[in-house]
Amino acid sequence: MAEVIAVRDIISAFSDIDERHGGLHGRSALVTYLRDDVAPLCRGRFRTDEIRSQMLSAASRGVHLLGWKSYDAGHQGLAQRYYLQSYALAAESGIAGHDGFVMRTMAMQGLKLHRPEHCRSLAETGLARAKGRVDSQTEALFRIVYAHTLAKTGHRRSSLAEAERAHLLLSTNPGDEVPFWALAWGPPVASVHSRAAKVYEALGDHAAAAEQYAGAATSRPSGTYARIVALDLVAAAEMQLKRGGIEQACSTWNQAIDHLDGVRSVRTRKAVTRIRVELGRFRARGLRCAAELDERARDFLTRA
Repeated sequence: MAEVIAVRDIISAFSDIDERHGGLHGRSALVTYLRDDVAPLCRGRFRTDEIRSQMLSAASRGVHLLGWKSYDAGHQGLAQRYYLQSYALAAESGIAGHDGFVMRTMAMQGLKLHRPEHCRSLAETGLARAKGRVDSQTEALFRIVYAHTLAKTGHRRSSLAEAERAHLLLSTNPGDEVPFWALAWGPPVASVHSRAAKVYEALGDHAAAAEQYAGAATSRPSGTYARIVALDLVAAAEMQLKRGGIEQACSTWNQAIDHLDGVRSVRTRKAVTRIRVELGRFRARGLRCAAELDERARDFLTRA
């Protein structure tokens, strides 16, 4: 188990770097570590089946992170291939719920690529593999993604019910230990808020979406999760703008850019580019906060 713990610690370090600095940092180093150090460990002999299962699960988490880094770098096909490799390792490990968690991630990717028709069954199957076999906070992660797939496929009432179940699960047995692989994006409460925001956004409830995005941003340690905090704040500002609050949106967008120093990520570049597009009509009206923010966003894109 000492070797398993070492692998988890090193993968956690790579994950922290990814969250602070973006998916364009450290990808080749992670590939080398998994290929040269972790793969030989997975092929080794184990004293017990339990240790073998834990090592395969740790390896799956590492490959999952490679998928996430590829996703963040804009390489969607490569990300999917890594997710399929991560799924195979998780399934072979036999750890309850881990294979379903990778299915959940693939459903999230499909939603981002605007293919919701292929995502509902992935999210539903992932939830079925985890339900009753994982702690309450981890189950909440499965339920909120399933809720999002329901919202994107027109099942309003069912999606809201699943989102409510996810929030209730967060307060059930809060002291239970969350598995290593389920902490891919930090505290479960933050991930549930962020995904719940997407549920409300899909259903047209921009006020609730803005509140959930803001809740997600404040539920993560900003020093560690700079990129995702920034992205949640960008999304919160977009919801505020849809409700007519341009000054409030500019303030929130400025907070988002505060977190982006040193982050190299295709997604953050796209997010800041979207900010400039949204500000276009307000610059033309001579709105000062829009002009100042646009200059700041332009400077960020020049440096990034």
